[in-house]
Amino acid sequence: MSDDSTKPTDDTKQKKAKVDKKQQQIDELTLDLQRTRADFENYRKRGEADRAATYQHGQAAAIKKLLPVIDTIERAIAHVPSELADNKWALGIIGLSKNLEKTLQGLDLQKIDASAGAKFNPELHEAVQFDEETEGDEEVIAEELQSGYLYNGTPLRHAMVKVTRK
Repeated sequence: MSDDSTKPTDDTKQKKAKVDKKQQQIDELTLDLQRTRADFENYRKRGEADRAATYQHGQAAAIKKLLPVIDTIERAIAHVPSELADNKWALGIIGLSKNLEKTLQGLDLQKIDASAGAKFNPELHEAVQFDEETEGDEEVIAEELQSGYLYNGTPLRHAMVKVTRK
């Protein structure tokens, strides 16, 4: 009879060991699945970020190619003869410039402030001329030579300026 009483406990131990082993396999597979899901989510997010960065890079490259055209339009408007100031064609060109400016603002392109008297900022402005004869503690812009632009808050092209001291 002692053999019969020990046998069920051995079966119970074996069954418990099998259940424990199966539970351990389930836990390992669950962890693997969680890691795989996390890896896939990270991959998806990285892919979205890469697509967005590629789109912005392409858009910035296209805008950069348009900047010389914008510069030419600005120079033409700045040099309109006074006798043509009320000419409909000249006013149309000025309107075209304003329309282009609004469109570019919609693309998150902003002109860098480089007006005379503005504080010189080397992160936004490129000093191509410097007035050595002036004295002062603060460097300010004397004249904007070429417009600069920010795209999504970062400089796409620095403003070329003449700097003086104040």
